[in-house]
Amino acid sequence: MVTLKQLRYLAALARHGHFGRAADACAITQPALSMQIRELEQFLGVTLVERRPGEVMLTEIGREISRRAEDVLASARDLVDFARHRARPLTGRLTLGIIPSLAPYLLPRMLPALQSQFPDLQLELRETQTRLLVEEIKGGALDAAMLALPLGEPDIDTMELFDDLFLLAVPASDPRPARRRVAARDIDQSRLILLEDGHCLRDQALAFCATIPRGPSPGATGMTFGASSLATVMQMVAGGYGVTLIPQIAAAVEARDGRVKILRLEDPQPGRSIGLAFRRTSPRKADFAALGDVVKGCVEANGS
Repeated sequence: MVTLKQLRYLAALARHGHFGRAADACAITQPALSMQIRELEQFLGVTLVERRPGEVMLTEIGREISRRAEDVLASARDLVDFARHRARPLTGRLTLGIIPSLAPYLLPRMLPALQSQFPDLQLELRETQTRLLVEEIKGGALDAAMLALPLGEPDIDTMELFDDLFLLAVPASDPRPARRRVAARDIDQSRLILLEDGHCLRDQALAFCATIPRGPSPGATGMTFGASSLATVMQMVAGGYGVTLIPQIAAAVEARDGRVKILRLEDPQPGRSIGLAFRRTSPRKADFAALGDVVKGCVEANGS
């Protein structure tokens, strides 16, 4: 019979595209993983992998079987979760993903509360972009993820946690007083610094900018800069290179730099909805509800 172990090895090979890296991810030797893949091919009577020097490519049927293997593995994890987590919420292992524009600002608030309220929880965290988080939820590598909504994924359910308004971060030398609201039309888009492609915060900022009537800014040359972290963008703002939209949850941390000023935007203020995403078939809905309550409590306690 096909084993879950063989399916796990095939799924790892599909993700990494390399026998060595797949073996490392599965904590076994490369020969052992290769042997299990060959046994799976022999049992199924098909070729799953094209083996080339220094390169691995799944065949067409290999890609389809790998996709189905991910579904089987996710169902197997759900079965185990159903048995293990019926008694008390948030006990045992829980793998949680989180987007980079949220992790450094929410986790320091959330983790102590989780440890205090649920001491038997073994939390494993993964910080990466939304696209990868969604793939890993579907494949069962993650139980849930905190990210910006909506997702529009039919196999994933979501739970809204809190609204996160956008603020305008400008150099401290900006003449506008901190208590004054800024009109969207007054944002100089030629000086707007954004995260690099792939970050949902960039997409949300661009969507907001698309609603702003654009006009030429005398003397503005514009700047192309793609950063992988909000902290890097804020350093560029502090250095006087431009302005950026920053989520409110990050403002308290990033405004500690005296070279930066945070301004509120006029109503209706733009923002994003932060939520929890998880597989529709997951049996851990009670865990996710308990986790959501902790997050909401932490955000409300800090006023953002």
